[in-house]
Amino acid sequence: MTTRSRDQDACPGALSVHRAADGALARVRLPGGMLSGAALTALAQAATRFGSPDLELTSRGNLQIRGITDTGAVADAVAAAGLLPSPTHERVRNIVASPLSGRSGGLADLRPLVLDLDAAIRREPVLAESSGRFWFGLDDGRGDISGLGTDVGVHALDGELAALLLAGRDTGVRLSLDDAVRTLIEVAVRFVAVRGNAWRVGELATPQDLLAGVAVTAEPGATWPPVVRPPVGWIAQDDGRVTLGAGIPLGVLPARTAEFVGAVEAPVVITPWRSLLICDLDEGVADVALRVLAPMGLVFDENSPWLDVSACTGSPGCERSAADVRADAAAAVDAPAPGHRHFVGCERACGSPPVGEVLIAGPDGYRPRRRPS
Repeated sequence: MTTRSRDQDACPGALSVHRAADGALARVRLPGGMLSGAALTALAQAATRFGSPDLELTSRGNLQIRGITDTGAVADAVAAAGLLPSPTHERVRNIVASPLSGRSGGLADLRPLVLDLDAAIRREPVLAESSGRFWFGLDDGRGDISGLGTDVGVHALDGELAALLLAGRDTGVRLSLDDAVRTLIEVAVRFVAVRGNAWRVGELATPQDLLAGVAVTAEPGATWPPVVRPPVGWIAQDDGRVTLGAGIPLGVLPARTAEFVGAVEAPVVITPWRSLLICDLDEGVADVALRVLAPMGLVFDENSPWLDVSACTGSPGCERSAADVRADAAAAVDAPAPGHRHFVGCERACGSPPVGEVLIAGPDGYRPRRRPS
């Protein structure tokens, strides 16, 4: 088990910011990655007024503002946008869900489950003491979220039944989707009780103890392959409308571009692959939005080499970084290579995807990171 003090859990939020080399950093939790166009515009305006004029998309479907000069003003803006419903639980509202659920494909519409789970997290006082890194996963059966290795989650098997997952692995427990929220909260509460200094379920010596009293009725152990490429382009919804999937180069969305996205006045989903979806569009609106946003740098081509590179923050934003890894990653786009490449500035390898090559910067250039066997 990792031996860290609970007090060392410096995972930032909108209120408890991280002091980075380029100033304060606030992370805004977006359960299921979901927010309105108006809320996205509000965050973009807050970034422009009080920080770096960019929004960072994270690998958990959240948004970050860097270089903040007035943390109170940013917190007020987040609250005014309706994105800070619980000051006590704001860092533990970590929920990722199949981004296209209920709109295109999948076996079940999990959007109501996201809202119910978020509300249940905020109602449970014990979870305020959970790790800021503990996260919930809701997969609608297509397998995009189950491969991310969330601490606890459900994987829909049909419109009513789901598998319970721990650390991305099927536990053999089967439950109805109607019971999913209650079960996920029970597991999360047990984690708080036994975690000691652990931040993640995978750090527990016996994670199966979290299933005490829950019947195993199927063969356990199944896993799902990780997904590393986001859904991009023109995506037909099941109701005849359109979702536009946009890759965001290196996960950095200029605030001005974010305001244009918000001006479409449509639901937005931030995905765990540092991309975004603009949803529920009539075809005419989608066509206009595509023509406006593509020249601004959003990636709508599923074959774009930008979808095969990513990077941590790097210099100058991170004092640990040995290089400006974003600049190096951008340069690497012109020299495509097989598979995904993630450029990082130090051994921590922040934001590394579960598959592909991780390249660590050092005094003599980049070297590949050895993945655990």
